[in-house]
Amino acid sequence: MSRPIPTASDVRSAAALLADRVHRTPVHRSRTLDGRAGAELFLKCESFQRIGAFKFRGACHAVMKLPAERRAAGIATHSSGNHAAAVALAAALHDAPAYVVMPRNASRAKRRAVEGYGATIIDCEPTHADREATAARVVAETGATLVHPFDDPDVIAGQGTAALELLDEVPDLDVLLVPIGGGGLISGSCLAVEASGASTAVWGVEPSGADDAFRSKESGVRLSLERPSSIADGLLAGIGELTWPFVRDRVARVMMVDDDRIAEAMRWVWERMKLVIEPSSATVVAAALEPAFRQAGFRRVGLIISGGNVDLSALPWDRTTGS
Repeated sequence: MSRPIPTASDVRSAAALLADRVHRTPVHRSRTLDGRAGAELFLKCESFQRIGAFKFRGACHAVMKLPAERRAAGIATHSSGNHAAAVALAAALHDAPAYVVMPRNASRAKRRAVEGYGATIIDCEPTHADREATAARVVAETGATLVHPFDDPDVIAGQGTAALELLDEVPDLDVLLVPIGGGGLISGSCLAVEASGASTAVWGVEPSGADDAFRSKESGVRLSLERPSSIADGLLAGIGELTWPFVRDRVARVMMVDDDRIAEAMRWVWERMKLVIEPSSATVVAAALEPAFRQAGFRRVGLIISGGNVDLSALPWDRTTGS
């Protein structure tokens, strides 16, 4: 059965449904950063969202949309990080059991967060195929409903509420820079632009070692990478079936930034803005500082800072000297 394509009105509806569940996250500014970028930058800090990332918006929306009897049977997902914690918390808030399939090599900090919200963790091998196969087995055994990390219309609509808040608060943005992993956030952001009636362009940003969105957009065909690699571990998932048309048809451009620039941007924001952001979030800051982006001549730039969950025992400072 084909899944419905989410719409701009779905994002508006999600915002109303989530109003008393999610935090309206702050927008931060830095004159020094503006000077480096040659533009006014507005950072939508989802690092202050529940579970420390935008992922809670989509997971909570998807759980809330389920009939009560399906929630009672349980919620399942597969994720190595933020979506795992988001589903665990969303399920706990609705008194539903949660079953989270996580790769054996997922960070201990992220596993502790998922366990802390009361979810049952099921280990799998660190491959996309085994994650999906294990999740399918868990669903079959428990009767739980799968909430996919990004290829779910309710998840996409929920993720779009972050950009909708930013566009409501900061009008007349020329462009919105959004990290791309599986594509749920950027798809929802495209719908948020439509819902707001803005003429804002949406640009995606991904690590150069996980550039399937860039390659797919260049070729016009959804491509996958066999072994994506980056310190931005939240962006290693490939573009999904539902999210690919948004990237293909609505995203104006996809930029790539390498891990050294990501680490440098992350360190700069920590040191100068006193904001804890994770590498996936730092991609958009790095992109805004790229000479090619500066040459585009944008005046007002929105950045979705996707999250702030960092393994403090493995900071990437040795990749950069900072500035």
